[in-house]
Amino acid sequence: MKKFSKIPKPQGTMRTDPALLKAKDAESAYHYARDIIKGRWPEAEPLIAKDPMMAYLYAKTVIKGRWPEAEPVIATEPHISYLYAKEVIKGRWPEAEPIIATASGTAYEYAKYVIKGRWPQGELAIATSPRGAYLYAKEVIKDRWPEAEPIIAKDTSTAFDYAKDIVKGRWPQGEAAIRELTYFWGPYLDFLKTVGQDVDMWQVDEWD
Repeated sequence: MKKFSKIPKPQGTMRTDPALLKAKDAESAYHYARDIIKGRWPEAEPLIAKDPMMAYLYAKTVIKGRWPEAEPVIATEPHISYLYAKEVIKGRWPEAEPIIATASGTAYEYAKYVIKGRWPQGELAIATSPRGAYLYAKEVIKDRWPEAEPIIAKDTSTAFDYAKDIVKGRWPQGEAAIRELTYFWGPYLDFLKTVGQDVDMWQVDEWD
């Protein structure tokens, strides 16, 4: 696996540049580079590179490309790592995938928008969130995801959506959650009628 580059040490001008003395934080330095210099500001880069979000934005809007020196810091935050891969690298970022795979929503987005397909490494995290698991099944797998169905079945609205959009029919495993709210139970029964599975709401347990 490729090793990250080291962040360069501050140059002597960093201590004397009047603008940098006023930019006491990474965000201020980033905005100064983007809005005033309208280009790279080498003396401030060590400061900007300490903040994951500012480093990502600096790479995207100022450098307009990868910034290897800041990548070790960017790769400490799952969602920012995903954004860097999608918006800067415009492809997979193997070095950051272990951290991206720790966050359910971010892992789903990485699979959908970067990998554009299933991502086994991220599925463990994705499957911890009912909504994330449903979206992964719908948008990435485009079919049922049996391994995640126990967690999907715990959330009322998500269980309803999964039955309607993925199972496309009666889903007994999710009915306990769906029945918790009449707001979803009524539409669920109406949906079953449309697919030829008309069920008496008081006799549902007899199907189980």
